[in-house]
Amino acid sequence: MTQQLLDTEVDSEEIITELDISHLIIEDDIPVDNFQSAQQQRLLVDSPCSSKALPLPFIAEANVGLFYKLKGDPIVPDMLLSLGVQRAEDLSQRRNRAYFVWEFGKVPDVCIEIVSNQEGDEITLSQKSQRKGRGVSKKDIYAQIGVPYYVVFDPLRQIQGNTDMQGALLRVWTIAAGQYVELTPAEGLTEVGQSVWLETIGLGLTLWEGPFEETVTRLWLRWCDRQGQVIPTGAEGQESERQRADSERQRAERLAEKLRTLGVNPDEA
Repeated sequence: MTQQLLDTEVDSEEIITELDISHLIIEDDIPVDNFQSAQQQRLLVDSPCSSKALPLPFIAEANVGLFYKLKGDPIVPDMLLSLGVQRAEDLSQRRNRAYFVWEFGKVPDVCIEIVSNQEGDEITLSQKSQRKGRGVSKKDIYAQIGVPYYVVFDPLRQIQGNTDMQGALLRVWTIAAGQYVELTPAEGLTEVGQSVWLETIGLGLTLWEGPFEETVTRLWLRWCDRQGQVIPTGAEGQESERQRADSERQRAERLAEKLRTLGVNPDEA
């Protein structure tokens, strides 16, 4: 099967049967996230995978390299969502272990960055990156490769300058004529319960406060429906089903007791 590489370095008429990716570093095993970022990534991956909110197939993953050109480093979103694609079965093959745009035939539909410090380059380049000679921010890269939705969540208010989040907890951009325009209001989302709808995805994102994986209440970014109701995780879905079953059992017990007071044996009815 031939593949059309989206990199300008390859002649558009060249027929490629197997791309040489041996030089690419697809796994470096370097842990870089703090506890909250790691939990937040799990939450964003769990709910679409555990629910039936999206039709299969799709990929929802965290910290997977997004390779958009054959030469150069990938970009690694904290979470990506890509509709209409699925992982290859054989993960022993290098080309199947990361998100290579030329393998999947498309960029992800949503890329999410969770701000954990002031050096992530989510919207503008940090001073550290400027000193290293880097030229573009993550937002610029996602726009250049055409990712339809770019999301930045700043739960600890790490980047609140005039060129970054500007007081917002959540900002979302969508691609239009090759450039990003902000989908969220000019002030961004700043309060729990506010949400933004991603029309072509069929899901929204909302700011939610509550416990996840522990009893401590924290601020989280969650997937939601059009009305802003959160999409449950697998554990939340199981708990909801348990509560529903308990309610049904209690209702049946009350009915049986009422029948007994009327002289009717519910076991023989």
